[in-house]
Amino acid sequence: MKESIAVQNLPPYLFARMEKKIEEVQQQGLDVINLAIGDPDQPTPEYIVAAMAKAIYVKGNNQYSSSVGLLPYREAVARWYQNRFGVELDPRTEVVSLLGSKEGIAHIPFACVDPGDVNLVPDPGYPVYSIATQLAGGVAHIMPLKEENGYLPLLEDIPTQVAQAARLMFLNYPNNPTGAVADIGFYQQVVEFARSYDILVCHDAAYSELVYDDYVAPSFLQAPGAKEVGVEFHSLSKTYNMTGWRIGWMAGNQDVVEIMGRYKSNIDSGIFPAIQYAAIAALDGPRDVITGLQKMYQERRDAAVEGMRELGWSFQLPRGSFYIWVKVPQGYTTTEYCEFILDNARVIITPGNGYGQYGEEYFRVALTVDAARIREAMARIKSVS
Repeated sequence: MKESIAVQNLPPYLFARMEKKIEEVQQQGLDVINLAIGDPDQPTPEYIVAAMAKAIYVKGNNQYSSSVGLLPYREAVARWYQNRFGVELDPRTEVVSLLGSKEGIAHIPFACVDPGDVNLVPDPGYPVYSIATQLAGGVAHIMPLKEENGYLPLLEDIPTQVAQAARLMFLNYPNNPTGAVADIGFYQQVVEFARSYDILVCHDAAYSELVYDDYVAPSFLQAPGAKEVGVEFHSLSKTYNMTGWRIGWMAGNQDVVEIMGRYKSNIDSGIFPAIQYAAIAALDGPRDVITGLQKMYQERRDAAVEGMRELGWSFQLPRGSFYIWVKVPQGYTTTEYCEFILDNARVIITPGNGYGQYGEEYFRVALTVDAARIREAMARIKSVS
């Protein structure tokens, strides 16, 4: 069976060589510390699991759900936005459920982009932005995220003819992979830019609650006029340790929410209702679950930073997400250095070129193991450096 042209044209999976080497090391029975995976290592809070356990026995929860999501779930999302950001959302028209935010990010180009249209994509950035654009027949125009600019795109550097042709702009703060953050002033600039060129802003806010040093991340939807030009994707995955549960949402512009709901009605049959009721429990639950996670990740970040400074690594202190974006030492490419660390220190870090061409001189460290293992990883790397 021949694959489609769209699949044939997908770029090579840049992590394939690393995954093969990881498998080889693990088959030798060696202890490997994985600082690559962006998957929380902590369990889902018990009160959320209990809500799920109760909901699976409720009559009717075994049946199809609405593709746009149960109204009580969308109401919980709206309450969360009001309490967290002071943003008012109409749960009937400005919120649509997603099978995790990745699903929505992957499908928004199919719902809003025609073949040949341009999407503005950050580089380095979450690979789904560019891959989904390509699969939908669009063209990705790179917005470089450079260290000297705080890993924010320079809107003034986007050529006028590109901006005029653009349909979507993908943004993501707190950022994966760089850990950078954005403020309302930047979002206001984005709103004005998008309004000038009739661009839909797609803000990926999956890491808004994973922040450090008493920083509070804003929502893009807090910027005046944001709902006129954009939507925000969010997820319970990182905030509540629910990556495997696959539930999230898109909120904002009601026309785009309607389009996404209509699109989804043709490709899926909604999220298992019991998971939606568990998500309601999460969103309406105690805030101390989140503050506890923030404290834990702060401890891990600080442990990693201490070790990295001893190693002489160059990086910007992250204010959000659970990643640290580090400059590759001289004499190595990103792939070479990550392979060297795996082979000699049995520590896995992620090559930066997996996030785009502007990641070639960097690698990513994930804080998804406990502080003691992070310190051990830093000690192992120091011993071979």
